[in-house]
Amino acid sequence: MTLRIDRRSLLLTGGIGLTAFAIPGFASAMTVADLTGFTHSVASGEPGPDTMLLWTRYVGAGSAAKLKAEISETADFARIVSGGEAIIGPWRDWTAKIVVQGLRPGTRYFYRFVAPDGSVSPVGRTKTLPQGNAKRFGIAVFSCTNMPFGYFNAYAHAAARDDVDLAIHLGDYLYEYPKGAYSPERGAIDGRVPLPEGEMIALADYRLRYASYRADPDLQALHANKPMLVQMDDHESANNSWEGGAQNHQANEGEWSVRRAAALQVWREWMPVSDRPWASYDIGTLATLFRTESRLLGRSASPDLEPLFRSANPMKALTDFRDGAWMDPARSMLGSEQETWLGHALAQSVRSGRRWQVTGFGTIMGKTSAPEESTQWLKPGTSERVRNYVAAGVLAGKAGLPNDPDNWGGYPAARARFLKSAQAAGANLIVLAGDSHNAWAYDLAQDGKPAGVEFAGMSVTSPGFEGSTAADPKVIAAAMIARNPELKWCDTSRRGYMALTLTPEKVSNDWMFVDTILERNAKASIGHTATVTRGRNVMA
Repeated sequence: MTLRIDRRSLLLTGGIGLTAFAIPGFASAMTVADLTGFTHSVASGEPGPDTMLLWTRYVGAGSAAKLKAEISETADFARIVSGGEAIIGPWRDWTAKIVVQGLRPGTRYFYRFVAPDGSVSPVGRTKTLPQGNAKRFGIAVFSCTNMPFGYFNAYAHAAARDDVDLAIHLGDYLYEYPKGAYSPERGAIDGRVPLPEGEMIALADYRLRYASYRADPDLQALHANKPMLVQMDDHESANNSWEGGAQNHQANEGEWSVRRAAALQVWREWMPVSDRPWASYDIGTLATLFRTESRLLGRSASPDLEPLFRSANPMKALTDFRDGAWMDPARSMLGSEQETWLGHALAQSVRSGRRWQVTGFGTIMGKTSAPEESTQWLKPGTSERVRNYVAAGVLAGKAGLPNDPDNWGGYPAARARFLKSAQAAGANLIVLAGDSHNAWAYDLAQDGKPAGVEFAGMSVTSPGFEGSTAADPKVIAAAMIARNPELKWCDTSRRGYMALTLTPEKVSNDWMFVDTILERNAKASIGHTATVTRGRNVMA
C-alpha cells in the first residue's frame, strides 16, 4: 500500500531514507510512519588541526536520546582516538553536533555515532587541517542547489575525489519556494519536489525542507566523505534577504524577525556548523580561510532601482543615484563588527606568514554591468518580466551601475573598504563567490591597483543565463568581458563546482562542469583553469 507523506509524520519519524531519490516521485508517495534511528547519515565540518565538528540525526523512541561519537584512524574502529556525547531531542529536531578534540593535524579519520540501543550510524570520513609547511591543499566549492532542476551530480563527483581535502558551500544550499514557483518549465526532474510543497516560512517548514534535501544520496555522500565549511546566502531564508526583511517575504507571512530566527535556528540544527557567525581557519602556513556571514546579521537593504526606472527621466534618475545614494558609506554588506574583524584578521594572517588569504562571500564582488546587446540574446517567447529585467539592467549599465544591486555592486563603499583593507595588509587575496548560477573570473582592483582575484562558481543545479538566452554562450562571454574590465573569463551555460588548489607560490582554480543534471551521472570535466602567482594579485 502507498501512503501519502504528511508533514507531521516526517517530522516525528525522522525523514526519508538514504535511497529516496532513486525513486521518482519520492516526496509525494512513500511510507515513513515507522522510520526511527539514524535518518540522514553523517557529516563533519569546521575542521581545525586537532578538532572536528561531527553531525548526525537520530530519532529516538522517547522524548530524548544520548548519542556517543567515536573517531578512529582505521575503518574497524579498533582504537578510538577521540569522541564525545550529546543529549538530543525534538527541541533541536533530533540533530546532534559534537566537537571532538585531541586529533592529529593533516590526518584522515573515520567517525561514527552510537545510539543508546547500540545501533550505529553510517561511517563518515574526514580530515583535519594541516600545521606547519603544507605543500598542497584542495578545496571543492559549491553554491546554488535547487532540487527540482536536477540531480546533484557535482556533489557526487567531488565526493569521490582523493585530492579534495575540504568542501566549502557558499550558500543557497536549498530554496524556499513553493512547488512550481521556481522550477523547470517541464516540471521537477523525476519528481524531485522537496517538502513542504508550500513555501518554507515557519520553523516546521524549514526543518522539513532540510530533511528533504539532506535525503539526497549524493549530498549525503559529500557530507560523509569531506569536512565542510558552510555559509548562508539568501535562499536559506528568503530571496534577497537582509537584516530587516527580504524581497520574498510579504506582510501576510508574519513578522520577518520570526521567520529569520527560524531560518537561522534550523540552519544551525541541520548543518555541520558552530554557532559562531564568522570565523577563520589556518591551513598551516599555506593559507587562512575566512568564513563570513553576509545576509542576515549586518547587511543593509540593497538599493531598489525600480522606482528610478519608472521615473519621468530614468537616465537622469539613475545617474543622480550613481553620484549620490549609491555611494552611501553607511550601506553595509557585513556590518561594522564583522567588517572590522575581517580587516584585522586579514592583517594578522599576513603577519603570521600565511601565504594566501582566501575569503568566501555569498555574492559576487567583481564589477559587472550588462552590455547593450543583452536584449538581443533572449529566446523567442521570453516572458515580459524577464525582458523588462534585462532591459532595466542595460539601462543601469549605461548609467554606470551594476546589473545586480543585491551583490557587492550595490554596496560600493563597503567593497572599497574591504579591498583597501586587503591592500593595506599586503594580502594575497583570493575571493570565492557563488549566487549568480554562472561561472566568472575577475581581477579585483581598488584605486587603480590590483587587490586580489575572484573565482565565482556556477550552480550545482540552479539555472543560469542559458535558461532565457538563445545566443551562443561564447558570444555572450565575449560581450560580457568587453563590457567589464575586471572580468577576464566567464561561462553562462553549464553547471558544476569549482576545484581550488593551493600551493605556496601558486593558486589554481578549475571550473568543473558536469555532463548533465537531467539524470544521475557523476561525470565531470575541467571547463577552464585560472591561476594566480603569489605577490601578483592578478591572474596569470
